[in-house]
Amino acid sequence: MRNIKFSSWSNSMCVTRDPTSSVIREERLRSTVGLREPDVLSSWRGRSGRRYVVGVQPLAETDVSEVTDTVVIAVQRSGDGTAAVVDVAMAGDEMPPRARLGWLSSMRARGATEVHVHRLADSEAERQAVFADLVSPAA
Repeated sequence: MRNIKFSSWSNSMCVTRDPTSSVIREERLRSTVGLREPDVLSSWRGRSGRRYVVGVQPLAETDVSEVTDTVVIAVQRSGDGTAAVVDVAMAGDEMPPRARLGWLSSMRARGATEVHVHRLADSEAERQAVFADLVSPAA
């Protein structure tokens, strides 16, 4: 007798897409194994189960003038490599550089060590959907 539970892919994805059971988490990309700098790309799984590829930058090296029309995730990386979301923000053209600098300073004070930038959302509506998917309900 075997105690291995087999589940269909569609059933597994239904469980993953349930907003009440999904946890926002980082999922490292296996495709970056051969890169000289494998830590430049990663991905986040939202509450919906959707996956968002991000560019990873140290907080100290983030150029706020480059961060426009994106969803930005401030991340605190622990000693064992685990990433935790500190805050999520949308950076549009209308956001003045001073406000961006203030947000980065605030994130640094709250313990963020990295900035993960999702640039693949083409419209404001798409960025809003990504933002909503990556924000914890308790936030």
